[in-house]
Formats: sequence, C-alpha cells, structure tokens
Amino acid sequence: MLSTFIIKMLKIVNKLFGSSSKRHLRSFSKIVEKIDQLENSVKNLSDNDLRQKTQFFKDKIKKGTEIDQMLPEVFSVVREVSKRVIALRHFDVQLIGGIVLHRGMIAEMKTGEGKTLVATLAAYLNSLSNEPVHIVTVNDYLAERDSNWMGEIYKFLGLSVGCVNSKTDHEKRLEEYKSDILYATNSEIGFDYLRDNLKNNYDSLFFKKSGFAIVDEVDSILIDEA
Repeated sequence: MLSTFIIKMLKIVNKLFGSSSKRHLRSFSKIVEKIDQLENSVKNLSDNDLRQKTQFFKDKIKKGTEIDQMLPEVFSVVREVSKRVIALRHFDVQLIGGIVLHRGMIAEMKTGEGKTLVATLAAYLNSLSNEPVHIVTVNDYLAERDSNWMGEIYKFLGLSVGCVNSKTDHEKRLEEYKSDILYATNSEIGFDYLRDNLKNNYDSLFFKKSGFAIVDEVDSILIDEA
C-alpha cells in the first residue's frame, strides 16, 4: 500500500505536471516500498556485515547483475550506515530524490530538504561500477564540508573520498581525483579539465576515464555560470 504522504504527493504532482510525472512518481514509489521492506533486515546487520556489502555488490556486478536490480538493497544499506555514522535517516522523499539522480534526471528540492544527503544514495550506487563519482558544487565551503560530513558514510563502506577546491595544491590534486567519491567546485572541475587538454602524459591526467557526476545547484552551474 502507498503511504498517505506519497498518495498526496501523487495528487499534487498530477495537478502541476500531468500524467507523465505521475507515472514516474508511482514507479519510484514502488521502488521506495522495496527499500523500506528491507530496512528491518539491514538494521540487524553488524557494522562488519555492512562494510562487507560494498565488495558483495561489486562482485554481483562482475557476475552480470544490473546495477538497477541492486538499487533497493544498496539504498537500504546507505540509509542504515547514515543512521549509524552521522545520525541522519533518509526519508522516503529523499529516496525518491536518489532514484531521480541515479537516472540522470533533475531533482528539485528546496534548501533544508536534505539535498546533500540525497546525493549519497546515487553516488554510492554508481561507485560500485568502479567508475569515479564526482559531486560538483558551487563553492569551496560546500565542497569541503560535504566531503568531510557525507564522507563518513562512504569511508564506513570502504570507499575513498576526495575534495578539490581553490585551496587544493596542484601536487595534491592528482591523488584527490583518484578517489572513489570526489567533491569539487564547478570552477576547479572546469579548469582541471582544460589543464588536462594541455598535457601529453596520460598518468598526469585528472580525468582518465568517464564517470558519474552529480551537479548541485544545477541551474546555477549549467545556466548562470555556464
């Protein structure tokens, strides 16, 4: 059964955007139900059991499991780890936001609705394919704060976390870009990409392969400052 909250959301979205958005939200809500159904079993796992989930998920991908098939369990694990290490539990609407980001869509959320926490879901899920995940934000403060704050979740699960902003030394940047999850400002990401195009040594490149990017304040970064 859909929760009263989600049913109300469906009605509001349908009035504003029509049946297409309603179909999306109904589909996402069914995934959220699966995530919620796993919460009790994941809650009973030990810290060590949770840490081992990262390798478990990566092994499943190597054996051919599609990443979308693992989404409910992966999101449930991230939510439980978040509760344990930073005392924040993803709400259902934040789980929907995580699904939206994973699918390459725009999740519009107001200040205070937990965008920073939402990003951890899609970031961890996509890191399991051993591709870099870049979380792009608008200023030095947010890049540093979020890499330290949300980084506790990723580190618990065995991932490395980096940060690149205007204060990051050039010599240190290469190591930061090797991280599984990287928080960086849009300006530094842009200039580092330009610097890569002036290099003739593959090993010195910041961007060695394609990855997954989450853009915070997407309207500002991709329109106002494009």
